[in-house]
Amino acid sequence: MENISVAIRFRPPIPSSSSSDLPWTVDSNRITLLASPVPNLSFTFDHVFDCTSTNATIYGLLVRSLIRSALDGFNGTAFAYGQTSSGKTFTMYGSEDDPGIVPLAVQDVFRTARMSADREFLIRVSYMEIYNEEINDLLTLGSQKLPIHESLERGVFVAGLREEIVSSAEQVLELLKLGKTNMNARSSRSHTIFRMVIESSAKDVNSFGDVTSADAIRVSVLNLVDLAGSERIAKTGAGGVRLKEGKYINKSLMVLGNVINKLSDNGKQRGHIPYRDSKLTRILQPALGGNAKTSIICTVAPEEVHIEETRGTLHFASRAKRVTNCAQINEVLTDAALLKRQKLEIEELRRKLQGSHSGVLEQVVLKQRNDMHKSELERERLIVELEEERKAPEAWCRGTYDEVNMLHPDEFRTPDLKQMSNVFVARRSNCSKDLDSSPIPENFANIADEDLWMRLNKGCTTDLDMLQTPRIKRRSFSSREISLDQPFQEEAIDRKCERLEIQCSLERQQLETSEEQRMILECECNQLREEKASLLQTLSISKQDIDILRAEKEELVKELNLEKQMMKGLKEEIQLFSLAFSQREGLLTSLYTKSKAIVENLKSFQVTTPELYD
Repeated sequence: MENISVAIRFRPPIPSSSSSDLPWTVDSNRITLLASPVPNLSFTFDHVFDCTSTNATIYGLLVRSLIRSALDGFNGTAFAYGQTSSGKTFTMYGSEDDPGIVPLAVQDVFRTARMSADREFLIRVSYMEIYNEEINDLLTLGSQKLPIHESLERGVFVAGLREEIVSSAEQVLELLKLGKTNMNARSSRSHTIFRMVIESSAKDVNSFGDVTSADAIRVSVLNLVDLAGSERIAKTGAGGVRLKEGKYINKSLMVLGNVINKLSDNGKQRGHIPYRDSKLTRILQPALGGNAKTSIICTVAPEEVHIEETRGTLHFASRAKRVTNCAQINEVLTDAALLKRQKLEIEELRRKLQGSHSGVLEQVVLKQRNDMHKSELERERLIVELEEERKAPEAWCRGTYDEVNMLHPDEFRTPDLKQMSNVFVARRSNCSKDLDSSPIPENFANIADEDLWMRLNKGCTTDLDMLQTPRIKRRSFSSREISLDQPFQEEAIDRKCERLEIQCSLERQQLETSEEQRMILECECNQLREEKASLLQTLSISKQDIDILRAEKEELVKELNLEKQMMKGLKEEIQLFSLAFSQREGLLTSLYTKSKAIVENLKSFQVTTPELYD
């Protein structure tokens, strides 16, 4: 268990304010508030950087150990927190003269990976932003509103996010420039997360000099986060789109503060931690009280006009300093890691990458690995979309049925025979009651005569006219009611007829409404069938694209095999040429030796010539 490392950085004050007017004093790692309403309020942190500190100094004291741990297999996160215009983006990205934490971390990762002699690395990067609680991919135009998913193998991840396999720091910096270009439309009104996934495996060198990989693969995730600046709407006076952006930013930062508050509580007082209330905290869940090493740089403005925002930032930092994480080395022992799936063919290709074609083949191999990784990400995205499309019609039909059931609860309800009263069958007297039971006759004979039947039923005779239906209530009139005046009876009959006509018209309207709803449902079902057909067509097209990618992959493999065969043929020709050259050289050596011997013999042989006289 280790605490989150927290540092404070003061940006330079504006030229109009002097150092004597500043309401804060800095003594080593302690910050003290001098102004009211709470005088002598002190905070202590791991590091406190004044306005003269450079990004390289902050990186060396706070983030470099995080990068080394990420290369060793630990998850790591570093993010900047603070109000608007307090120096967060400058701290994370810097300038050409003073590079920030992100470019320094990228260069340090590749430099350390090259210096490692006992491990080999595979690094892939992604770049995203959270704008108005919507996740957008900064490396791909048009890839917006990406969902967050969770699995046992990958944990919390963003579905459909582009991940690029990289081999050098220069390639990563180019991707960062591309992401900044796509982000310029929203500037600092969004949270940005630059993520590096670092996979590494140990190298064992045997007696023959061949390289073999161990089974355990370390997979770590490094998050470098630049949070949007918090601001007070009453002070900025923002309106329209900027007001909406400020609301979403303040909401996500408020949720982040709530998560930090819950994590800083001890034991039973902690309660539920609201990671899911914001997409920012959901993505950063492993870095907040989880399996990661975390560093927070809180940037503040020293002027007295920003004293309330500065005090809030310092309170947030002091609470974050009490949060503990349990970081562990992430080792994968299955074939899920991308490095292990490609390791054998990469090793085989590396043995052949010597000679004039090494640079071209390196580019081909890197492109092939990127294409394979993109096809896998596309397949995962299609699976997620198909699952959502499969669930959508069921949820829609369920919601439509509930609406119809609420509007007309009796139209589609199955009749419950247990709840029907006795009057549904026939009007009868309640003979089941104890006090109103039929009188018991004095004696029972073998034959029940009519007089006994009348006494048992209290003089009530069963009449078939008393049988009723659920909707049309009919009743039999006693002899007393029949004796009423004829006009009153006719008026009562007319009123009953009118009520029956009104009831029939209402039921007819309900039937017409139900018929219209049925037609609407049929139309919507037809639309759903058409959408299903279009989805199936899209799926077939995607399958065809995947088949095309597989065919291209097979062609590339064939081309590589041809190159291998050509290299093998060249080696054989070189061997033959070397053999012929050695034979020719032997012949020339023997000829040279013989000619030299002949010359020596000629020099030793003296020839006498006759003298000539005049």
